[in-house]
Amino acid sequence: MAKPPNQDKPKEPNNGSEGIPAPEGAANLIDTDYVIGQDNITASPLGVNVDLHGKVFIFSSIVILLFVILTLALQDQMEPIFNSMFSFLTTNLGWFFLLGANVFALLALVLIFTPLGKVRIGGADATPDFGYLGWFSMLFAAGMGIGLMFYGVAEPLGHFGTAMGGISVGEDGIRTDWAPLGAAAGDQAGAIDLGMAATIFHWGFHPWGAYAIVGLSLAIFSFNKGLPLTMRSIFYPILGERIWGWPGHVIDILAVFATLFGLTTSLGIGATQAAGGLEYLFGIPSGDTTLVLLILGITLVALGSIMLGVDKGVQRLSQLNMVLAALLLGFVIIVGPTLMIATGIFDNLVGYVTHLPALSMPFGREDANFSQGWTAFYWAWWIAWSPFVGMFIARVSRGRTVREFLISVLLIPTLASVVWMTAFGTTAIDQVVNSGITEVQDAALELQLFTMLEYLPLSGITSFIGIILVIVFFITSSDSGSLVIDSITAGGKVDAPKPQRIFWALIEGALAIALLLGGGLAALQTAALTTGLPFTLVLLVGCYAIVKGLMSEPR
Repeated sequence: MAKPPNQDKPKEPNNGSEGIPAPEGAANLIDTDYVIGQDNITASPLGVNVDLHGKVFIFSSIVILLFVILTLALQDQMEPIFNSMFSFLTTNLGWFFLLGANVFALLALVLIFTPLGKVRIGGADATPDFGYLGWFSMLFAAGMGIGLMFYGVAEPLGHFGTAMGGISVGEDGIRTDWAPLGAAAGDQAGAIDLGMAATIFHWGFHPWGAYAIVGLSLAIFSFNKGLPLTMRSIFYPILGERIWGWPGHVIDILAVFATLFGLTTSLGIGATQAAGGLEYLFGIPSGDTTLVLLILGITLVALGSIMLGVDKGVQRLSQLNMVLAALLLGFVIIVGPTLMIATGIFDNLVGYVTHLPALSMPFGREDANFSQGWTAFYWAWWIAWSPFVGMFIARVSRGRTVREFLISVLLIPTLASVVWMTAFGTTAIDQVVNSGITEVQDAALELQLFTMLEYLPLSGITSFIGIILVIVFFITSSDSGSLVIDSITAGGKVDAPKPQRIFWALIEGALAIALLLGGGLAALQTAALTTGLPFTLVLLVGCYAIVKGLMSEPR
């Protein structure tokens, strides 16, 4: 049952914590006897304050710790297991990830144009907590910063190469190539068009659709309806008071696993690229020892950011990253094939829209390697990331209208990704096609960015900036990820003690090390797929809940 607008804020336990701030102005609070934090354990062992949800925290942390120990102890045995799981999930359930991503993207787009877009997060009179610059910086840095650095050259160049190579069929009649759709054998212009469309497809509208739906759902049910800032709150219209029991515990535990493994995938990829860059520039061997030391060092820096808090830590580092990323992007546009990049932005958008229906089709695909090995992995990765990114952008988006939120979260980062991929991808393709620099195409994935920059002026400086960008993206992702996991395991509180965030930052570093040593990139990809699968089901159900929740809000 819902209370009329402008009712008092929900009761809070008397433990000195503010929990969720009350709505400002008209809002439709949910009438529940649950008090935020009532199931929490509050104590000060050895002078360290803790305030956590016993069942969610204990179960999540024990399972993760056991997984880390097992993976490190059985490194040789775990790698073939990870490879088999990845193959099974992509081959048999790729269609499910594609279908789910389509639902999230369409719902996000439709909500922009409905009257529900007038609803304001945090109540009718709420004002934004952050200015546009700080807000956009945090959205982009948390969303996919490391991925853009890793795949900004590798993916456009890779899809261009496979499209040019055309279709190849095995003895069993099944395609063995990795080209998207029907390829473009021998057609250079067609291969560029298809390769860039496939890249933008993976980094544009669909992933941000998943982020937007999760973020909006969490924001509305927490800041407008007075429920804890955890995934279970989204399901109140469906489960009612049962979300405070084990059904809700399971949802939050799944959110912790999805967040940790989705985040760890990005951290592992970022560490691999940073280590490769250090070897490329300074000759530091990029073996397991370097990876472990790099992750440990960056985790320690992330702990310092955690101690400073969101305003001084995450926001400032995110703004630093935006400045460095803008400088690197501008440099590549100016010294690279400027005219090709400028015209390519429009051409690539047209190509993306043209190929979008075929690229997003879940069924009847002939390009199995591409749709299963590339797209299905990406969608599982984004969906696994969605509790982390969604909860983080919910926390920093109070005071925005639903329409403003969706346009900003959905469209602006998509356009930024288009510009980024066009600049870096076009430059790399131009080097291969027009300058004959095959070293870019032949380099390992983590080195393709640095190899491309080597053939531009000031390569030492720009490559070093690239390494700094990866590291700072690593820090902001770890920091904001710890913030989100801590909120889930603290019963939805947004102001739990900092030692808990420190604990989760250390767990993230340990998990990244375990997966890299226990199976490398395949282990990271399998972790994202495995946790993304059950969470896709959770989010599909959540789509109904957010529409129902928005319909009850004043606008």
